[in-house]
Amino acid sequence: MTWTRRPGAALAVCVLLLAGSAGCGSGDAREGAGAATPVGKILEDRDQEGRPYREVGQDGAPDVGIEVQPDAAGGWDVRLSVRNFRFSPTGAAARAVAGRGLARLFVDGRPVARLRDSAYRLDTRLVPRGTHRVTARLYADDGTVWAVDGKPVESTADITSSEPGPGVSPDAASRRKARTQGTDTGGRGSPDRAGGAS
Repeated sequence: MTWTRRPGAALAVCVLLLAGSAGCGSGDAREGAGAATPVGKILEDRDQEGRPYREVGQDGAPDVGIEVQPDAAGGWDVRLSVRNFRFSPTGAAARAVAGRGLARLFVDGRPVARLRDSAYRLDTRLVPRGTHRVTARLYADDGTVWAVDGKPVESTADITSSEPGPGVSPDAASRRKARTQGTDTGGRGSPDRAGGAS
């Protein structure tokens, strides 16, 4: 009889220990709960497509830089540099998680791509002859625009595309005449913001 009570008592102690540890929570459970808490503050300001800005403090806020260069095939290579930001994979949950999301690429204010990576090839048909503004803006996975001090986290490069002259291949003309000019307007850490402009 004593023998049957001991395994039963040992089993009861094991069940209590397991139930107690599950009730206390683990580090993973706390992490998941933290991710579900609201990130930043939704502002009344919206982008041109009506997506609200999500204001976060300057400390640890996401940041983006953009560089656009002509490529050998006549298009444009776009490279983003991000800080305090990670690109979410396709199919990520539609919720705001601090420092995560995607970038949207605009040419002269028109949306042309959603980026989940720092590199993109911009087709030459999207950049006809003339000077154009190429902007990368950071978004949370719920579609809100990351913002600091009421301004979207974005960076802009001005590029100039020219048509080839007679006897010159389009690729050579693009390499010779197309230039990336100013970068980083409006984004956190840009010249406009570093100088205290609002």
